[in-house]
Parts: sequence; structure tokens; C-alpha cells
Amino acid sequence: MDEIIVVDYGSQYTRLLARRIREFGVFSKVETPENIPITEDTVGIILSGGPASVYARDAPQINNAVLEKGIPVLGICYGMQLLSKVFGGEIRRGEKCEYGLTNIEIFNSFIFNAVPKKIQTWMSHGDIVSKLPEGFTLTAKSENGIIAGFESKEKHIYALQFHPEVSETEYGSEIIKNFIFNICKAKQSWRMEDFIETKIKEIKETVSNSKVIVAISGGVDSTVATVLSSKAIGENLVPIFVNHGFLRKIDLEVPKVLKVLGINIRTVDASKLFFERVKGVKDPEEKRKIIGKLFIEVFEDVAKPINAQYLLQGTIYSDVIESASASSLSSKIKSHHNVGGLPDVMHLKLIEPLRELFKDEVREVGKLMNIPDSILNRHPFPGPGLAIRIIGDVTPQKVEILRRVDDILYETLKETGEYDKIWQAFAVLLPVRSVGVKGDKRTYDYVVAIRAVDSFEGMTASWHPIPLEILRKISSKITGEIPEIGRVVYDITDKPPATIEWE
Repeated sequence: MDEIIVVDYGSQYTRLLARRIREFGVFSKVETPENIPITEDTVGIILSGGPASVYARDAPQINNAVLEKGIPVLGICYGMQLLSKVFGGEIRRGEKCEYGLTNIEIFNSFIFNAVPKKIQTWMSHGDIVSKLPEGFTLTAKSENGIIAGFESKEKHIYALQFHPEVSETEYGSEIIKNFIFNICKAKQSWRMEDFIETKIKEIKETVSNSKVIVAISGGVDSTVATVLSSKAIGENLVPIFVNHGFLRKIDLEVPKVLKVLGINIRTVDASKLFFERVKGVKDPEEKRKIIGKLFIEVFEDVAKPINAQYLLQGTIYSDVIESASASSLSSKIKSHHNVGGLPDVMHLKLIEPLRELFKDEVREVGKLMNIPDSILNRHPFPGPGLAIRIIGDVTPQKVEILRRVDDILYETLKETGEYDKIWQAFAVLLPVRSVGVKGDKRTYDYVVAIRAVDSFEGMTASWHPIPLEILRKISSKITGEIPEIGRVVYDITDKPPATIEWE
């Protein structure tokens, strides 16, 4: 089966690039610069972007032997600058940095086949290639006169300063397809069904006859991971649902809902312990790490009597990249409880079959395994639950208030038909109070923020415009039915600059 290797230099778009390639029916995997396992199936290599400067002392490099095999290579952003350096070009700090949407002019090249001569691209760089390597040809330049692309057909080397893998780049898909099919001559021989078959085989080989505890929340990721794993190891899978006290009303019904799929869940009520551990903790990173560590403690306690050796989680790629666990070269955004929040020492071995997939790919896997849409279309819910939707310290009283707010939001969005139009919607309890008036009396109550976003894979998101009449209905119900809430506000911030969750 033909494959394209994506070499990870720390870009947050690295696995998005691999995913774009898989969308075209060609298998793609991500490897580190130190480990590029080229096989007879490797038909192309892509060097990703990254935050480093190629002239820095500790800048990540590439083994020149990889470039001498005659396999087509495409360098993107940092990858382009690295190729320039390797072949004798010059790179320097640019007088004009290019971030965001940038217009470029295109010259003749196979990689730009059927692409207009002028397009808008997504740039993110401070360094520039100031002089091309000898024997290389300019293929694109930006509106600022900066080199935006070059190539050597003889050496099978192609380079782009912009990111064709992000949706903001016009004709980005065509550019990637040109590299895959016109230059690498790859065959379309990969399907998501292949992923399922491969993962089932991997889990069987890894686990053998051992018991595996699976951390299940009832969300899309953990449910898909559980069903996938059950196909591999059957009764050796032990699904555990931990009630940490920070669950929503709909989450408490998870064991009953999943029983329909033949998944018999063991419920552990550890809410008292979780509340004790987070008492007085205000910092979101500390909250996430405390909760992540305590999850593992609970799972290890369950594992001892049954001699389980593995813990299976529904970790997906957006969790990994925000926790900076995808690469040592990536920038950390937040510690997800099941990634950056894990303790340094664990007695259970970790299995994460969905780790390289984005949310929509996870849903596709779920559909192929006949998981109902009612589960697959559930809005994402973080592992630490309402604890990270309460800004500041967490108390049972605040959790109960937010749980009631969340239930009103959920039911109203369902009633109005708006729920299925939104990728994710939730409420956040703020650590401030606001003056109001109820029944002709002065009040001084909590403020709650409503957030709703649209996204494709969770790496970027835009705020969702809930119709004003629905917002009014939500606000009226919350302030009318929950005495502790005196004001409702609406979050209209995209990702970036914000993350989807507040903490």
C-alpha cells in the first residue's frame, strides 16, 4: 500500500496534513526527524512546518541520505527553509514577517497544476529564504516579494512557504493532490475501514489475553474506542465509568445508554474524593493535572483485583496537540487530563487507538461500526467535566448550579432544533457576581457565559450565531429558574485566539 510520510518539525498542522492525505485515499503516517522509516511503499515525504529557526544551534535537521533516495520531497514553511539550507541556499530573519492571509503569485510548476496564477494563502513565518540553492527554480513569490515556493525537478524536491493543508489557503487541496498524484504517482489504496482492521489487529497483538480497563465517559471518543476495542478483545475489556462529581445531568445516564450497544459498564462513584482533591484549587492547569492523576489512581484500584495490565483511553489528536504531546518540538497550550495530566509513574500500560484521528474521523469510524447517531452527534465534553467550566475554585454548590444551567441550555437547544447545527455548546460559571433586580428587589448573583462554536476537527473554531430569539429564551429560563444566576453573557471569540474551553 502506497504511503506518504509526514516528518514532524513541531507544527500544530502536522497531523492535519497527514489527515488531508488520507482523505484522498492514500495512507499517511507521521514520523519524527530522527526516525524516518522508509520502505518500498514510501512514495513521498513531506517536511512539516515548525516554530524553530533553521539557523539556531539546536534546530531540528534531516538526514541527507533521505533526500538522496530519489523519493519526491515537499517542504512546507520550516520544511522549505530546511531544504534551502541543506542544498546551499540562504535563510535570514525577514524584515517583514508574514502571518495570516497572504496573496502570492505563482509560476509554472507541476505542483501548481490547474491552480490560478494568483491565490490567497495562509502564512506563518518570520524567517525567509533570501537566496535559492543553486540549480533550483522559483515557483511562487508573495505580495511582499518574498520567496513562497521553489523546486528542483531533477532532485524531486519541492518547497512551499505557505500552508496548503489549512482551509484558509485557496486551492490548497489541489496543491496537495498535485504532489500526491502528479509528482509521487501514489495510488488510492487506503480507506477508513483499513484503519479499523489495523487497530483491531494491533490491540489483539498488544494485549493478548490480558485484561484491559477502558475509561468511558459516554462521549464520542471513549465510546468509539470502547466498541473498537471490544471487537478486538471481547470479554477481556472492562469498561469503567467514573462519576467524579463534575458530570452533567445527561452524563449520569451514560451506563443505561451504552447498554444498548452491548457494553456493560461498571460505575465507580469517586465524587467525594475528587471534590476533596480540587478543594481551593483555582489554577486550570493544576485542576486538570489533579483530576488526571486521580483518574489513574481510581483505575489502578479497580485493576488490582482483576489483574488488569492495560488502560485504554479515547484520546484524540486535538487532545495530543494542545498538550504538546505530539512532538517534543510543539508548543504546549493546555494539559488534557488523559494526556498532559497523566502522572509520571503509572502501573497500567496505556493504549490509545484513536490518538492520531481528528473528531470527525472518529465519528466516521463510529458510523462504520454502526454506533447510533444519537451518540456520535453528542457535543464534545471534557474529561474533567464541569470542574474546568467553573472558573476558579470548585465547590459542590457551584457544580450543582452549573449542572442546572447546562441542562436548560441543552434542553432548549434540543427543543428549538439548534443543537444539531452546533459543533459544541456549553455554559461557563464565572467567578464574578453582578447587580440585578428580581421581584423589585436588588440581587447580587453569579454571571454565566454561554459558548457555542462551529468546527470541523477541533483545531480551529468559529463562534456559532445562535439566533437571538433562542438566546433570549435560554437567558430567560436560566435567570428565571435558577435563583443564583443574575446575568447571562454570550462568548463571541474564535479559536484562535481563544481555545474552545475556557480553561
